[in-house]
Amino acid sequence: MTDGITDAGPERAGTDRRTMLVGGGVAAVLLSVIGAAGGWVLAGDQKPTTNRSVVADGSRSPSAQATPTPRERPTPTSASTSATAPRPTGLTVPDLVGMDFEEARDELRKRGLGWKFVFGSGDNPSVRSTDPAAGTPVKRGVTVSITVAGAAPLNEVPDLVGKRCREAAAELVDDGFSPRYPSGRSGTVTAQEPVGGTVGRWDDVVSIFCGTPPPDAESPSPQ
Repeated sequence: MTDGITDAGPERAGTDRRTMLVGGGVAAVLLSVIGAAGGWVLAGDQKPTTNRSVVADGSRSPSAQATPTPRERPTPTSASTSATAPRPTGLTVPDLVGMDFEEARDELRKRGLGWKFVFGSGDNPSVRSTDPAAGTPVKRGVTVSITVAGAAPLNEVPDLVGKRCREAAAELVDDGFSPRYPSGRSGTVTAQEPVGGTVGRWDDVVSIFCGTPPPDAESPSPQ
């Protein structure tokens, strides 16, 4: 007898196997698509990393190093010239060549300059040259050397005893003499060398003793 169950046999088994293979393949394709989509999503959330290569000595390669920012140079400041160079005063040595030496002295005095005469020989009182030369910038108080063609003329020494020291000195300068102060410049003139009335020459030195008498000018002891 035969039962009611039909045995499919080998054909049924083959059909089931093909069905399983097809289903497995479809599932694999779906999984790969889902995996790829997930990878894209994850990749979109991450920032790209910079590829920094390292050379053998441990430093970064030139392509990976950041571009250095140029260093700003400090603005140079101009140095004040007032500390290294004197300010110009506009004062210059006047042109005295050919002028009478007394007039030349007066010109220097008006400008606040000193003078020193260097006399020659003969009777020509004119100025031959000056040192510094005419036009040279100078400061007040600078002494100008005046070379005179002729010799120093004769001159009489004034009597200065009893006058205040400053007034006596000014008188000597006006008369063409050079004052000296062996005992200082304060007080009154108690003595002078040479004495008043002595005939000398222009630019001779006259010593005035102010305040105290000189050692050799003491009153002589009674005989």
